[in-house]
Amino acid sequence: MLKEKHLRKPQRKKQRSNVRPGSPSDSHTPARRTQKPPSKHAAGSPHQTKSANSSAPARPPRQGKRPAENTPVILETAACEGFRLIDSGNGEKLEQYGPYRIIRPEAQALWPRALGEAEWASASAIFTGDTDEDGMGRWKFPSEQLGQTWPMRLLDIDFYGRFTSFRHVGVFPEQLAHWRWMQDKIRAGDRTLKVLNLFGYTGVASLIAAAAGAEVTHVDASKKAIGWARENQSLAGIEDKPIRWICDDAMKFIAREERRGNGYDIILTDPPKFGRGPNGEVWQLFDHLPAMLDICRSILSPDPVALVLTAYSIRASFYSIHELMRETMRGAGGVVESGELLLREQSAGRALSTSLFSRWVSP
Repeated sequence: MLKEKHLRKPQRKKQRSNVRPGSPSDSHTPARRTQKPPSKHAAGSPHQTKSANSSAPARPPRQGKRPAENTPVILETAACEGFRLIDSGNGEKLEQYGPYRIIRPEAQALWPRALGEAEWASASAIFTGDTDEDGMGRWKFPSEQLGQTWPMRLLDIDFYGRFTSFRHVGVFPEQLAHWRWMQDKIRAGDRTLKVLNLFGYTGVASLIAAAAGAEVTHVDASKKAIGWARENQSLAGIEDKPIRWICDDAMKFIAREERRGNGYDIILTDPPKFGRGPNGEVWQLFDHLPAMLDICRSILSPDPVALVLTAYSIRASFYSIHELMRETMRGAGGVVESGELLLREQSAGRALSTSLFSRWVSP
């Protein structure tokens, strides 16, 4: 069940890292610590000058009226087929992913656990090691040794969960709020929509979009993540769906698309705080995000649907990306809605904030 709620007061908190398992590059992988961002990513795109306080090229500000706004919006993911946040507290969370109960560190779970020790002792896997979001560690299996991967299903899409050394398991269930919303937009469209999934990781969003009827371009700089995404496509049984799997630096790819005049109806972008591309391109979120969003604006189709940004593990209010999105979309009309993504636990109904988001939706 997904809910949208409006709060009276925004909350500032440390968000979860977008560093995800797998390999180096633009994927949501730990390698994002070694990923290089495209400080020269937009090389060759129009009107570039150096910003005085950033290594990223600055582009001329957009003109026109800013879009309407809707804040704060809280998108909440409750229990669903394939995933449950069972309980949380004492700096940890107890989750159900498919057949497995998993315990992972969660710095924002400051409250005590609601369930007793017996419930937590039933976990199939426990992440141990560095408690920092992008820190390495290992998995402990209390009852029996488990394989590295296992089948999962969300929104009628089958894919593989995976135990990685960076605690992540191949899917971020709070994104279900965006995915279900995107799925509805695609199905309600009077034409086949083109979707671009930047920093696409293991491809679950791409598979959901394609199954709903979209033509999808999935971009990630990690060969390992692209391979995992292709495995997920095969498991989902939708090899016949139109998905382009592109292993490339995200900024270089969108800069080329801008020069070529290509466009997309929906763009999803989920960049890391820091990362490196396959050829040493360096990505720093605060330095490069404005240029990235501006290029994304340029490659929206003449009749676009949405531009969706998710930001993990940044020390900022969602208002920072909200105002950036409104500036980026000047003159485009529509509305910018921004806030936080939440998971709702089953035990005591407490909300666990996971990330910030901002999305522009066409008029």
